[in-house]
Amino acid sequence: MKALILILALLANQALAADARPLAPLPPAAQESLREEMLGNLLAINEILTLMAAGKLKEAGQLAETSLGQSAMGKHRGKPLDARPGAHMPQAMHQIGMDGHRAASEFAKAAASGDRELAVTLLPNLTGACVACHYSWRTR
Repeated sequence: MKALILILALLANQALAADARPLAPLPPAAQESLREEMLGNLLAINEILTLMAAGKLKEAGQLAETSLGQSAMGKHRGKPLDARPGAHMPQAMHQIGMDGHRAASEFAKAAASGDRELAVTLLPNLTGACVACHYSWRTR
């Protein structure tokens, strides 16, 4: 077991050393705001999937819109400038985030209409922007 832990630690260290993603230099307060938002997004995505599995399509759509969609934009507007991630992101990174909000709103609209097939088709777009951003950028 100790050998496995050591191997995993070495692999993780190599992965970090080989991380070629560009750095998005956010101030520490903006990094923390972004981290909190991303953790909240993970919870929202999990709840959306749970609602979809339970056949609660409209509730899943409502949660997607309020937590991830265009309605959720501007969460950090009232914070000091150094705590607002969007103000410090490279434009391409910011655009991925905007695309994610739009994708969540598209899913929410389909779910609200009761069109399960369309909602299921659009569901991967909820995580697609997350994957694109996390694979393209790093904050430390």
